[in-house]
Amino acid sequence: MSNLTGEQDSGAKSPAAGGAAGGGADPGQRLRLLSYNIQTGLSSAGYRQMLTGGWRHMLPHPERKENLDRIAQMLSDYDLVGLQEVDAGSLRSGFINQTEYIAHSARFPFWYHQTNRRIGKLAQHSNGFMSKFRPTEIDDHKLPGAIPGRGALCVRFGGRHDSLVVVILHLALGRRARMRQLGYVSEVASDFRHVVIMGDMNCRSDSPEIQALLRSTDLREPAHDLYTWPSWRPERNIDHILVSESLRVHRTLVLNHTFSDHLPIAMEVLLPEEMHLGVN
Repeated sequence: MSNLTGEQDSGAKSPAAGGAAGGGADPGQRLRLLSYNIQTGLSSAGYRQMLTGGWRHMLPHPERKENLDRIAQMLSDYDLVGLQEVDAGSLRSGFINQTEYIAHSARFPFWYHQTNRRIGKLAQHSNGFMSKFRPTEIDDHKLPGAIPGRGALCVRFGGRHDSLVVVILHLALGRRARMRQLGYVSEVASDFRHVVIMGDMNCRSDSPEIQALLRSTDLREPAHDLYTWPSWRPERNIDHILVSESLRVHRTLVLNHTFSDHLPIAMEVLLPEEMHLGVN
């Protein structure tokens, strides 16, 4: 984890919204959460571009840095951010640690990256996390699967017995592997009362693997059918934010920012009155 600093309103418009809204004054602390698969800083305008521009995923491209600046400006008003498909510093990213770059540009004081698959100097596949609040503990988890290279970040805030735990993950493409991975995550989450799980899960809300996770925990998905992929014509809800019953949700929405092949998904939650993350 590293110290840096930040903030600014994204001014984003939402093409899809849902979740629960509460009335009256709320005594608890509000948190703005965001999860985004940034496709290593590359935008996509259609399937054809993804096929013909495949070389961009392995070689440096000037679009990446410009896109990272746009992403940083967009997410700087959020409190806790989870990123997927981030490069930790390789040839394709111009040897820029993208989590660090975005955190510095958006002035997040705390950030961390988890590299799950290293392809020499060509690529460093990672998850990223950024926070306006100081975490108590960060754990790397390697997720099970026939093909290694998937991981989850488990970030804890507060004391052991009354803490907020945020898990950032990027699941496998195969259903069998996803079932095993979410089974593992279920065991991690069961140790805590206040949990947020967010990321690119590569499956829909009604998939057997998501439903199995919800049955084995007290997690819920407040809004369904929020489509995030592909960004130019969203038709699949494969990015999710799941929360414990103890966390009150004020809104869940998909942001209309096409800086990747995914759209970012955001949520505003209210912490229990007795919990406060404090200042950075």
